[in-house]
Amino acid sequence: MVPRPKAVKPLDNYCLQVSFDNGETKIYDMSSLIEKPFYGKLKNKYIFNTVKVSDITLEWASGEDICPNELYYNSRQVTNQKPQGDGS
Repeated sequence: MVPRPKAVKPLDNYCLQVSFDNGETKIYDMSSLIEKPFYGKLKNKYIFNTVKVSDITLEWASGEDICPNELYYNSRQVTNQKPQGDGS
């Protein structure tokens, strides 16, 4: 079963910071999806920022939602660690 989102925060550049019920926090980039007709209204930042957790996924005030698998598996992990040197 895919972890469920428990909190979401809209970020700049049409990205979302999503906290999941397994303790992970990930960033999901919506910039390519908003070019598709279904998500076109989300180009309006006011509408994009209405995102909220809705059951097992995210939903916007204008009715758009996103597949839970897409949201989880195509997000990048947020790390709180400082980057390591490359050993050079």
